[in-house]
Amino acid sequence: MFRKAERKKAKLRLAIAGPSGSGKTYSALRIATGLGGPIALIDTERGSGDLYSDAFEYDISPINDSFAPEEYIKRINAAEQTGYNVLIIDSLSHAWAGVGGILDIKDHIAKSTRTQNDFAAWREATPKHNELVDTILKSCLHLIVTLRTKTGYEIAQDDRGKTRVQKLGLAFVQREGLEYEFTVVLDLSIDGHTATSTKDRTRLFDGKYFTPTEETGRQLLSWLTTGADPHAAAISDVTGILGSLNLHELSDAYWLYVSRKYGISSVTDLTQQQLLEQSTILQQCHRSPERLEQFRQLLSNTPPQTQRCCHRLHCPTIAKNELGPILNGRTSNVSDRLTKWSRVHI
Repeated sequence: MFRKAERKKAKLRLAIAGPSGSGKTYSALRIATGLGGPIALIDTERGSGDLYSDAFEYDISPINDSFAPEEYIKRINAAEQTGYNVLIIDSLSHAWAGVGGILDIKDHIAKSTRTQNDFAAWREATPKHNELVDTILKSCLHLIVTLRTKTGYEIAQDDRGKTRVQKLGLAFVQREGLEYEFTVVLDLSIDGHTATSTKDRTRLFDGKYFTPTEETGRQLLSWLTTGADPHAAAISDVTGILGSLNLHELSDAYWLYVSRKYGISSVTDLTQQQLLEQSTILQQCHRSPERLEQFRQLLSNTPPQTQRCCHRLHCPTIAKNELGPILNGRTSNVSDRLTKWSRVHI
């Protein structure tokens, strides 16, 4: 249940917030350059993303009409598939307060109901925003988002019971609490484009006042790449659960099932999502003796000679043509049954 805490390699989740003219886009591009390209930029600022093409090398995808969450999600997925290393979202505020953004979606839903109930409208709008945030957090890219700020106010009562409006300072134009999702949050000032960290899990910028540069990106990259490999750790977690289920003697049959299910030739080809899915399957077996016994019986039906060949799946250099005869032979029916079983039980 518990394990030793260990920091793993990670992808950057950076938010840069500030008022108009504070240098959010320029700072994001400088940091992205330090992280290393290729760089992509989602531009919601009516073409302002093109203004720095003489100083930096990057590709751009504008959003002009509707700032609906799905427009952002579509571009994030496209950036991943294209093979970019860094994605800048400039800005994420439009997904909240722009045309077609979350506030707009909520208002349209509320007006379409008889009662014009805001609570019911938020019940439909909030999942759309959560999907966008989840897409950002799960992305395999380094992600930098810019956020507009506005002056925040609070209505409070003084000692005499009179209602007063108090100025709180600058607040993000986004959902309250969004800053908790990021590794680092930098606030930029207009004077000198000076940055301060309001949140910094890296501890690189605590108490510092600085102008973001390419060196900032290199410092962040050094911190992000220092730690355990999360992919290796995920494989180790799955292997550990197998051991806790007393399935050591069937480990070869298990990895054969995994290879068949995902069409891979090496454990290193598994994605983080696939490893998470396998961890879930095995944990459910841990909680249900009946499921564990069903899983054990299905694994036991794998021919022994195939299991002996299958141990090479643990080798990252196994060639796909070596695995083909195994997957296309007598084990196909067993693997199909295992795959169908996992679909039913997860």
